[in-house]
Amino acid sequence: MAKHQLNSIGILGGSFDPPHKGHLKISQIAMKEAKLRELYWIITKKNPFKRKTFFTLKERINFAKKIVKNKKKIKVLYIEDFIKSDRSIDCVNYILKKKKPKNLYFLVGSDILLQLHKWKKWKRLVKLTKLIVFYRKGYDRKSRESIVAKYLNYKNIKFVKNKPIKISSTTLRKKIKIHK
Repeated sequence: MAKHQLNSIGILGGSFDPPHKGHLKISQIAMKEAKLRELYWIITKKNPFKRKTFFTLKERINFAKKIVKNKKKIKVLYIEDFIKSDRSIDCVNYILKKKKPKNLYFLVGSDILLQLHKWKKWKRLVKLTKLIVFYRKGYDRKSRESIVAKYLNYKNIKFVKNKPIKISSTTLRKKIKIHK
């Protein structure tokens, strides 16, 4: 195995409201595709583009830890209070400084890629990381023509043709509301 592969790290960030096996599936695909040494699920208190979360931060962290408990290379982290920021760029800077990976991969769904240009310091974010973009039904074609994909000129960005993941946090929240 090449030395750079031994020191590649991935980040899957989000509110994980709630975390589910779809998050695990894309994590496992990314670990294989990019030959990651570790992958961090970075849980945020609240998505800056949404009003509030359904589950508490503590519940989401505990759920996430249960899902990855047998996956030694996937770690669940909450670092916002420590780094005093909820922004992805600050998280990336922290991981780069703390872990010093040769390559840092940032995992997103094709739906997120369409909005990434609205994020704080997005150009810096995509300069410091390599993007792994996962298929989300209805967004794949549009994401390939996104501002970020064009900005990167399709370099340092890998579009993964994963099978559609039929589970989502939104669907799970709706099911839970029905049963309450």
